[in-house]
Amino acid sequence: MADAVKIAVSWKKYLADEFEKEYFGQLTDFVRNEYQNYAVYPPGKEIFRAFDCADFDALNVVIIGQDPYHGPGQANGLCFSVREGIPFPPSLKNIFKEIQADLGKPMPQSGDLERWARQGVLLLNATLTVRAGEAGSHQKKGWEQFTDAVIKAISDNKSNVVFLLWGAYAQKKGEIIDRNKHLVLMSAHPSPFSADRGFFGNKHFSKTNEFLKSKGLKEIEW
Repeated sequence: MADAVKIAVSWKKYLADEFEKEYFGQLTDFVRNEYQNYAVYPPGKEIFRAFDCADFDALNVVIIGQDPYHGPGQANGLCFSVREGIPFPPSLKNIFKEIQADLGKPMPQSGDLERWARQGVLLLNATLTVRAGEAGSHQKKGWEQFTDAVIKAISDNKSNVVFLLWGAYAQKKGEIIDRNKHLVLMSAHPSPFSADRGFFGNKHFSKTNEFLKSKGLKEIEW
């Protein structure tokens, strides 16, 4: 089973045991069946793109999302990110607004956040796949157990990682993070329904860079 999972080499030694577990075999069967019978996002080759773009050893920041976008052509395997040329969904637009207010950076042209991932930002959705037009359709099938294992592997095997937990769902998922080894920043979710209740003004992007700088680590070009 482990050999069948195409995940970046730097992650494999930390996650290989997960691929051998019964739940992951069942998850693989479920996901394979979904891709064969329905439109599912992201494209199959991008399911593990977050890991492909952010090397484990170079990882300094983790942002936790919930589901991939379920609209056509949006999801690209990185949480909150969309493909080049796709209009920004509301949460992503609010993220860029906060960066603008926090760091004075102009609104970018592209919503593809690979540029963050390549700097060591893991853009991790709790559920890595979704059926087109059906938000939450692949929840409670095993993905959450796998992504909990990812978070635990980072918490246990690294130090001085900044975890950005936006909204109650991400905060609950982040309860397993060792606060003595890592910086955990929490606020409301950037969704239009909650951004005014604490996401705007959280200054998470400057706070992340201040922490990384204090540890002698490279700051993120947000």
